[in-house]
Amino acid sequence: MALSPEARSLAARCEPRVNELARRMAREEFEELPGYAELPDDVKDLEIAATARHGVRLFLRSVGEPDPAPSGSHRLFRERAAQRAEEGMPLHLLLRTHAHGLYVLWQALRDVAVPGEEGALVELVDVLLSWQPGIVGAVTETYLDERSALEAERRAQVRSLVRGLLDGMVPPGHVLLDQLRLEGPALVLALGIEADPGADPGEGAVAVRRRLRRVQTALDHTFGVEVLALLESDGGRVIVPLDCRPPDDLPRHLAKASGCQVRVAAVQAAGPGEVTEAARTATEILRITRACGIPAGLHRLDDVLLEYHLSRHSETSHRIAALLDPVADRPELLETLRTHLAHQQDRRATAAALGLHPNTVDNRLARIGEQTGIDLSAPRGTALAIAALLLRDADSAL
Repeated sequence: MALSPEARSLAARCEPRVNELARRMAREEFEELPGYAELPDDVKDLEIAATARHGVRLFLRSVGEPDPAPSGSHRLFRERAAQRAEEGMPLHLLLRTHAHGLYVLWQALRDVAVPGEEGALVELVDVLLSWQPGIVGAVTETYLDERSALEAERRAQVRSLVRGLLDGMVPPGHVLLDQLRLEGPALVLALGIEADPGADPGEGAVAVRRRLRRVQTALDHTFGVEVLALLESDGGRVIVPLDCRPPDDLPRHLAKASGCQVRVAAVQAAGPGEVTEAARTATEILRITRACGIPAGLHRLDDVLLEYHLSRHSETSHRIAALLDPVADRPELLETLRTHLAHQQDRRATAAALGLHPNTVDNRLARIGEQTGIDLSAPRGTALAIAALLLRDADSAL
């Protein structure tokens, strides 16, 4: 849009005031904005003043050009936006400086205008307002991109530290332990996210990420801190940097957030040096509850103390696991046995859980007894069956 000679003349009369306007913006006008006064003096006097000077001069010298915002004119604005994002300046403050700078420039144009130049002033204001969306868009886009990159870098560092801590690779006294509030006791969780059997097996990566974000949010909200989590589609490991016990309804909250059943195993760690072992124990508790067919919920070591002991490997473990070899190719028999033990050997409860007739359950258990030699009606036979299931499950997990 070509401007009239009067408009170009009006803009030219403002050029000698560029440095004055930039100083005024950086040191007087912007001081009214919330949070601006706390910025370092060198940022105000050098970078912000230079950006204001660039913007004012760019506008005054380009009025009347076919393209009032030539290619590359936003480069400095983008660079400064990235710097402000890295320094932590709030986006609202950054955008307010641009908006207020526009107003100060309008005031300067108005002050040098003389009677009869109202039309020229309207032309310049029209161009000035047409510039603003492009500048705001460039600044906002760059700021958010930089913040996103910084946050992704921070998350990667945190994940690396948490993974190292869980795997025993972080030495005591690491500087980030204090920053993440992991210098004292912590709660370690193992999560198992169990999708509905009827759920779509081809669920996309975006849906999985959304579910895990909701789980992370639910964990943060439950404990009132940023919980350190390594989550995958089927669960993961979590460190809560607090000396606390998980609420009994935690699995219900996580299930609501994820839309799936959630199994939670919880172990206390007295300090960062015990996190690795606590994570191993929590993972093992989770495995045991699954192997024994225990319904999803909150599980602690005391809840499966016998099963935990029975699942420890020894020189005779392979012989106990082999007791179920005769029915290894009959998954329906193993599932019936697992469910029967999980329901305290209640045939009707087992039948209801599996959708079978109680007589069918009896027949399957009888076949297991006949083929394995395990007497499921005796306490010793029950203990052998539990140990065999656990040891076989442990072997398959290796």
